Amino acid sequence: MATEIERKFLVSGEDWRSGDATRYRQGYLNLDKERTVRVRLAGDSAYITVKGETSGTARKEFEYQIPPHDADEMLATLCHRPLIEKCRYRVKHGGLDWEIDELFGDNTGLVVAEVELDSVKQTIERPAWLGEVVTSDPRYYNASLVQHPYRTWKTQG
Repeated sequence: MATEIERKFLVSGEDWRSGDATRYRQGYLNLDKERTVRVRLAGDSAYITVKGETSGTARKEFEYQIPPHDADEMLATLCHRPLIEKCRYRVKHGGLDWEIDELFGDNTGLVVAEVELDSVKQTIERPAWLGEVVTSDPRYYNASLVQHPYRTWKTQG
């Protein structure tokens, strides 16, 4: 079994934009808290991913490459709306690979950084552009952003 150990943060400033960027489009076939099923187009590649419930900073994750035309069809006909649209920047810092997602569409204005770790106790060197830790806040999960897009947060109080 694969386990994903990840920390998530808000981002400030613009220094992170120096990394390589890839356009992503993704949708969810299942939004259950205990198991999400995601379809993703990342550049010219496509994947289907099954994730278990998050426990602290870890959860089970299984990801498989699929034909891009299958992903296009699932995104167009089967996935919950809105789709997640984002540009992912990859930045190396402190010996780790950081992924910074600048979201668009119904989630425009949200920029989130993630880093995958080898253990839950692993320490990190914080880049200057790293903001508040949001690892434990489910609002920032991509699956949650489908049900409660960032643009609605201010109107919900």
